[in-house]
Amino acid sequence: MEYHSRYAQPFTLREAAGLDIEVINEEIARLQNSLSKLNDTQAQLREYIDTSKEEPDRDVVGAFRDNVDVIGAQEERISILKMALAEKGIDTSSAHYDIPKPKSEQRAHASSVTASPQEDTTEDSNDGGVYL
Repeated sequence: MEYHSRYAQPFTLREAAGLDIEVINEEIARLQNSLSKLNDTQAQLREYIDTSKEEPDRDVVGAFRDNVDVIGAQEERISILKMALAEKGIDTSSAHYDIPKPKSEQRAHASSVTASPQEDTTEDSNDGGVYL
């Protein structure tokens, strides 16, 4: 299989397919962690840009734009690694291999889900925990 990436990548699909499954899985996990942190940073930058009473700092706006490309490249890299795993016969349809979504998307999804009536969400006065 041949794949032409949109972003510059440190490896091709063919090279990724030559890696051990464990190495591919570790790289996917590393990229997922990096994307999670980048998405958090983007949310903070977006909030600053949107709420700034004056013209937002050009460096902040530039960082936000640069991160868009970095996020795109890392998401594509995960896709390439998933294709490499698929070539090895590994099913990558589980959530374990998903590309992390920005927290704002996660919150929107979570707010649309309602708690079932059987759940007890009262707080315990001893430890401050929540019992479900």
